[in-house]
Amino acid sequence: MSDVLALKKIYCGMNSAPTLPITAEAEQFKLFISSVSDYAIYMLSPDGIVCSWNAGAQRFKGYTEAEILGRHFSCFYTPEDRAANRPAQVLQQAAQARFEDEGWRVRKDGTRFWASVVIDPVRDAQGTLIGFAKITRDVTERRHAEQTLAQAKEALFQSQKLEAIGKLTGGIAHDFNNLLNVITNGLDLLRVVNDRQVQNKTIDSMERAAKRGASLTQQLLAFARQQPLKPERVNINRSINGFEAVLRRAIRSSIRLDVRLASDLPDVVTDLPQLEAALLNLVVNARDAIAAGGTITLSTEVLGADVVVKVEDTGAGMPDTVIQRAVEPFFTTKEIGKGSGLGLSQVYGLMQQAGGHLAIASTVGSGTCITLRFPAATRADDEPVAEIDIAEKVLIVDDQPDVLDMAAHLFDSLGYQVLAANNGQEALDTLRRHPDIAILFSDVVMPGMSGIELAKNAVHYQPSLKVILASGYVSATLQEDHPDLDQFQLISKPYRLSDVIRKLKLVSA
Repeated sequence: MSDVLALKKIYCGMNSAPTLPITAEAEQFKLFISSVSDYAIYMLSPDGIVCSWNAGAQRFKGYTEAEILGRHFSCFYTPEDRAANRPAQVLQQAAQARFEDEGWRVRKDGTRFWASVVIDPVRDAQGTLIGFAKITRDVTERRHAEQTLAQAKEALFQSQKLEAIGKLTGGIAHDFNNLLNVITNGLDLLRVVNDRQVQNKTIDSMERAAKRGASLTQQLLAFARQQPLKPERVNINRSINGFEAVLRRAIRSSIRLDVRLASDLPDVVTDLPQLEAALLNLVVNARDAIAAGGTITLSTEVLGADVVVKVEDTGAGMPDTVIQRAVEPFFTTKEIGKGSGLGLSQVYGLMQQAGGHLAIASTVGSGTCITLRFPAATRADDEPVAEIDIAEKVLIVDDQPDVLDMAAHLFDSLGYQVLAANNGQEALDTLRRHPDIAILFSDVVMPGMSGIELAKNAVHYQPSLKVILASGYVSATLQEDHPDLDQFQLISKPYRLSDVIRKLKLVSA
């Protein structure tokens, strides 16, 4: 400590500092500091006046010792920092404890460099602040290197993202072109063929293609967490027991399916059809990973507040590079035509929307384990729904004429009195003319007044009105943008007659 104080007295010429002998060690230390060329090492008075200077400071700041001694250290700061009173703020902080910072500093010639700064307070034996020891490094090259690396990483990320989008687009185009081919060719056949049997087969093929298209859309939306779920209380054990026959039919006779279900499994809240589709996807993936004979184990257990489902196989396993991309849509390691690459992405999307978690553990040559963790349900069982009152009047709203006509036919087939409107304002006018309308069935996305705005206005006008909103793309942020949306029933497009009936039961409860 006496050596440092001695140096302080020499460097800063502080007459108030204690008079201490200058030792040989102190003189050597002074020479060492003065000769360092990679660091600017100098002393400041308590007010920020430069009172010592070394070779490193002169090398990259440009001032000679004679030019800088006695000047305020704020001359090293940019005009912006000086205008913001940054130098005074720095000294105030450094007076309390060591201060470290990085930022732009200015050389004598006005050029800027990126500096790494450390300022330590120096106190005498009585604890009085007698100055500051300041070390500055020019780290401009390091910062440029970091920025270059960050730019390279961002470029790589964008390239990978574009590659993923390209594969996604290509996969969608390929699958949907096949489906559209079935439908367009089927329509051509129906126009020219009079054989009723051929017509029925053609209609069946077109219906299967339409269902496949709807399934692909739902899987994509599930991956993107945009597919609106139909949450209900589900006991996974009961679901597996009821679905086990389907799972067993999906695997080869040389593969054994071992089902191990924990007792007293709590319910979870999820979409049952999506859960069954997820289990089927996982079992099919496990089947395809097993070259010959092997075992697929489907198990359930309780871990803390979670219900855990595991699908394990004794197949080929996956390397880390495959695991990292396994949930990407249309990413597949299967042969062309053997899989769409949407299986795991659908499972991932389901778990995200259900508030759960998906984990993949795999070793090449030793098999794979997919773990699904669902939060255990805590709310009461849903109340049973009432039967539909089909003697009601319904108003259907959609800006697409074909969709509007089809929905009108569906409700008409159920015995409802149907009124139609193709926009929100027309719907409100119809409601005013027909106060006995019991149900509003509206599309969400429409030009002008949206279905949500229409529903709110309609319910304000007629509080007893029952509302069902339909959309093929219900955003994950829709609930955040409209926190009162839960007062309405949502149905996802494409919907079937059975879906409409289920929603009608709910609004009639």
